[in-house]
Amino acid sequence: MPLTTPKEMFARAYAEGFAIGGFNVNNMEIVQGIMEAGALEKSPLILQVSAGARKYAGQTYIIKLVEAALATTDLPVVLHLDHGQNFEICKEVIDGGFSSVMIDGSHLPYEENIALTKRVVEYAHDRGVWVEAELGRLAGVEDDVQAAESIYTDPDQAAEFVGRTGCDSLAIAIGTSHGAYKFSGEARLDFDRLEKIGRLLPGFPIVLHGASSVPQEFVDMANAYGAQISGAKGVPEALLRKAARMAVCKINIDTDLRLAMTATIRKYFAEHPDHFDPRQYLSAARDAVREMVRHKIRNVLGSSNTI
Repeated sequence: MPLTTPKEMFARAYAEGFAIGGFNVNNMEIVQGIMEAGALEKSPLILQVSAGARKYAGQTYIIKLVEAALATTDLPVVLHLDHGQNFEICKEVIDGGFSSVMIDGSHLPYEENIALTKRVVEYAHDRGVWVEAELGRLAGVEDDVQAAESIYTDPDQAAEFVGRTGCDSLAIAIGTSHGAYKFSGEARLDFDRLEKIGRLLPGFPIVLHGASSVPQEFVDMANAYGAQISGAKGVPEALLRKAARMAVCKINIDTDLRLAMTATIRKYFAEHPDHFDPRQYLSAARDAVREMVRHKIRNVLGSSNTI
């Protein structure tokens, strides 16, 4: 089945109160685990490629992995660029066959963000490619994306931004953050801000970045087998599910996949010190990714049985 854009899946998600997972991919096992989960849960999928993934695996390798996955499934799948930092990167992946791109001008002054986003929109739309933009800034670190503090999205500015740029979806800042260390105190999301944005942009798909929940069972597992991940804390899943019932149609999940893989591999090495075949421990890691994605689809996104 060929790649699709998020258009139809977001329209249904908005109408029915669920979200689609934007799952970051870096290698074959992650792609396979996500695809297996989507097939078992009968859920559409967005496979995301960050700058770090392109640097690590190479764009051609990732595209070919996704093509291999599509050859054996009828799932609706989007191949999406996560945090495109400039026009040139967006152009490169569009020309390479991606069906969706994110242009992240959130680090720029407002008018420069608009100008950059408009340029990407014009190029992408001429080629049938979806464009996600960002307004506001998330704190935290993820690959090449770093910010010391959050700048929450202004609802009125968001409505103006969408109107002036023509972007198809918008990533906003309402309290999530990148990485595994999201909150030091009580976790909160600004639902009043989200509600106002939804009211000003009726029917328009909103995106949440930095939305991993950092499940403590995997933090504890990793630490039990030699990791040093202290104080890691994510977004409670109940808050994300509430957002998915509002205007949020896409929720990005990356850290939780990394955590599940790493904890599982650490445990495997400890329990099987005589094993040295990568297929053994990577099979266990792939299974961990599959089960993590299945859990997110069922309990956070609500997208099970939507195809």
